[in-house]
This record gives sequence, structure tokens and C-alpha cells, in this order.
Amino acid sequence: MKLLNKSARAVALETLIRILCDGSYSNISLNNSLRSTNLSQADRNFATRLVYGTVQYKIFLDYQLQDLIKTKLKEEYLKPLLLMSGYQLIFMDKVPDRAVLNEANLLAKKFGKKNSTGYKIINGILRSLIRRGTVLPEKNNLVHYLSVKESTPKWLVEYLISHWGEKRAGSILASINETAKNTVRVSSLANPDEVFSKLTELDFAPQRSQLSDDVFVLSRGGIVNSTLFKKGELTVQDEAASLAVSAFDFIGDENVLDACSAPGGKTVQIAEKIPTGQVIALDIHENKLRLVRQNATRMNVIDRVKTMAMDARKADESFDQQQFDKILVDAPCSGLGLLRRKPEIRYNKHPADLKQLQQIQLNILDHVSKLLNESGELVYSTCTIATEEDEEVVEKFLEQHSKYRLQSFKAGNLEAPNGMLKILPDSYNSDGFFIAKFVMRG
Repeated sequence: MKLLNKSARAVALETLIRILCDGSYSNISLNNSLRSTNLSQADRNFATRLVYGTVQYKIFLDYQLQDLIKTKLKEEYLKPLLLMSGYQLIFMDKVPDRAVLNEANLLAKKFGKKNSTGYKIINGILRSLIRRGTVLPEKNNLVHYLSVKESTPKWLVEYLISHWGEKRAGSILASINETAKNTVRVSSLANPDEVFSKLTELDFAPQRSQLSDDVFVLSRGGIVNSTLFKKGELTVQDEAASLAVSAFDFIGDENVLDACSAPGGKTVQIAEKIPTGQVIALDIHENKLRLVRQNATRMNVIDRVKTMAMDARKADESFDQQQFDKILVDAPCSGLGLLRRKPEIRYNKHPADLKQLQQIQLNILDHVSKLLNESGELVYSTCTIATEEDEEVVEKFLEQHSKYRLQSFKAGNLEAPNGMLKILPDSYNSDGFFIAKFVMRG
């Protein structure tokens, strides 16, 4: 269905149908939808909030609607439209109820089959929701209560409680439903004070990150349209994710391997630190390496970056042993630290995935660790908070590779005296992130 000339709500609904019914990724689906529209920036922002908000609060919204749906919803669009409309009624105070109802009726007639009475079903359910208001389970079943309240699967609620206790789990769950911050990392080739001044002039009201002096938190989005971004003076990067590369102690002439590089944020960050060195960036998919090269070109470090389409688990077949001075393994993971930015992750990951990913992570470390020279540094990082993918991987890697040990490090403004750093989503309202640094025993 072509989206040109459609309303923001129509674009959002079309996107939600693809996400909720077809299993598409939210960010990819939304970006594709928005590229096909002529919506104003305000309407694009509205559509974006509808999509992410509805996906984020799906469990909560399902709970609100379950007792109000008295008939089988036969047409595909009905459930996404109910969820999207429910999100507006409950979470968007500035949108009048009558506007939500009117637009829902129009969308039902537009998306429904010929002679469909779907608009009547939608109208009746939404009016019932308005009359009744929101409901929550009893608190005596804490897992069920938190699962609905924070719209998170029960297994993940139980996981958080078992690892961090009820109070901290509640804090983490609340934090992942907060709006993600707009953060940028200033290039090492740029002057951070000058960039800060330019951002202020452009009305981005920058604030310095608690985690790194190189990262600024902006008051609004839209930075990718700025000259600062286009000239490569800064790049969009989460403040926690920016710490992985700063765990290395660079001299400037190193030969570096970025084993899992796409889309290239950390590859670029490494390249900035090695003016006379080179970073080889690997990824299984050539099309993803195109993003790495685009990022490196925009950030003015393409001359220090070489890309190769390769599975990191086969890297030791293509490179010499002890070839690299530094190796970064920013491993494929469950992404449980990214729930604020990618809300659908909470629905498509399961406990079994954590152990399966652990085997992939250990396999990558096993193969690339053979390529590090004796005085080199190996940094392992993930954007998950799962112990199976973080501390357990470190423990098992060291058990299998006795010549390695953990090395203390400083990353940005944080220190990791025991060689591991874990940032939970509620610590600094950043992404959840994990970093470990290995060196060979002397």
C-alpha cells in the first residue's frame, strides 16, 4: 500500500501491521514507511511516537483491551488499530478522546474490507475503554503486576528479580520505558568545545554526559540533518556504547581488528584513535559493511579503515596469528540493554536465546583471540545485561584460555578495577552495556 499523502495515523497503522502481524523490525519498518511519505516533521514525529509507544506498551495495552473485546477480530488491521488508539487514549494527554475515536473510525473504514463493520467494533471497544479507564493486576502477584505495568514478558521480569532483587528490577523495568536520550559523540578529530558551542547555537541545548566527556545529550532529535553531522564532527551514538573503544590504551599506530563491526560506530571511533594505524572491520554481510564505509567516509577516517565480509568465527583462517595489536569483539547478543530504543526485543527474545548466543560469543572469542599479539588488548562488549552473555562468557573464556587474564581499565569517566564494567539501564538512563578487557599473562 503506497503511503504518499496518508495521514500520520495511517502511516503508523500500516507500520504497526507489518511489525505486529508480519514480525518486521520496528526501526526498519518505520524508516521505510516514512521515506515513502510527504509528512511534515511534526507528523513524522507523531507517527514515530505512535509506532514505538504502541509496540513498547503492547502487553499493557493488551491487558486493558482483553475484557472489552467480545468478538473475534477477523480483519488483520483491527488489533493494531485498537492498540494504537488505546495508546493515544491512555498515554497522549494532549490528544482529545474525540479525535482518537474519529480517526479510528476513519482508519477502520479505510483499512477494512468492503462492507466491513469493523469501525463499529472499534468504536464500541474504545468507548468502553474510555468509560472504564485503565486497570492493573493485584500487587500480591508481583511478577504479573510488573509484567503488565511495565509491559514486559513475565520471564524477563522473573529474570531481573532473580538477578537484582525486586526493588532494582522495578527500577530497571521503569527505566526501559522512558524516552531514549538523543546522544552524540564528538569526533576525536573535532574540537569538543567548538562543537558544543555550535550545538547551542542550533538550539540543541547540549549537556555533557556523565559517562564520557566526548558525548553530549541533546534536547531534541534532528541532528542528522545538521552540517555538524554531515561534515563528520559528530555522530549519533549512545553514551554507554561509546565506552567500549575507550577501554583500549591506544598509541596511535596499531593494527586493529573490529570483529563484528556493522554499522561502524565503534570502527570509526577506533580509526579516530590511530592516525598512523589501520582497523580491519569484519561483518558477515557485505551490505552491512557498506554502512561501515559510509560512516567512515562521513567521519573522515576512511583511509584508516578496511572492510572484509567474513564470519568472525573464521577470522583465524584468513589472518596470521598475533597479527593484531588490538581486537574488539562487540558481539552479537540478545540486545536486552536496548529495550528503550528497540521495544520489540522484549517480545522476540526468550531464555533459550541467551545460552545459544553465549555459544556464538565464545566461539568468536576463541577464534579471534589467536590473532592477538602478546602485548595486545582484547575488549569484549555487548549491548545486553544478561549474565549468560556477559559475566558467564568471561568466566568460560578464561577457563578455556589460561594465557589470558582480565585487565583493569578506565572507560570514559568510569573505572573497572576488576576488568569488567556493567551498566544497567537505570544507572544513567543509557543503554544497558557490558565491557570486559583481556590481556595475556606476563
